[in-house]
Amino acid sequence: MDLGSVIIAVAGVAGTLGGSLLTQRASERAKRREIELVRDHEEVRDNLLLRRTCYVELNRDARQFTTALSQFLHVMQERRAEETDRAALDEAKRAHRDTYSQAQMIAPDDVLVSASEVNKALNTVYGQVKRLEREAPGPEEMMAAAFRAQAEVWDLLRAMRSVMRHDLGVTSVSDDASVHLPTQLAGPQSRR
Repeated sequence: MDLGSVIIAVAGVAGTLGGSLLTQRASERAKRREIELVRDHEEVRDNLLLRRTCYVELNRDARQFTTALSQFLHVMQERRAEETDRAALDEAKRAHRDTYSQAQMIAPDDVLVSASEVNKALNTVYGQVKRLEREAPGPEEMMAAAFRAQAEVWDLLRAMRSVMRHDLGVTSVSDDASVHLPTQLAGPQSRR
């Protein structure tokens, strides 16, 4: 055998082995990329599920707190509130506080702006209701004003729900003509 044949044979074996190694490394790199894409997709899906669950609970508890305030105001119009009435109102307030606290850690800023407006309005009405119940209302705090303030919360709830739905990709804010920005209220609407 001459030296040229040996060099050609070595180059052929090296090429075959090198090709296998390159193919294997490319395959491993593609597999790693695929695993990363799957993980990223799962993370996005899990994040969306977490936000959706949080939004459902926040919307539900804010609506229940609003309803509890309305019921308590009606009770105060008809009779003196009893401990069971107070307990129902306070339980609705606690549930809302807990879900709002959770939303503060999960929701993006645009949703938090709207949720904060709802939270502030609910706590303002709650304060009015409690002062009226103690017969120590602030200036211009009357039952009619408390009823109006409580009714205005529904507009804030609609705006919050619209922003949450937009964040989840269920609808765009522009699809909901009643809500343009989280801080703007639409005109009064009858549906709740």
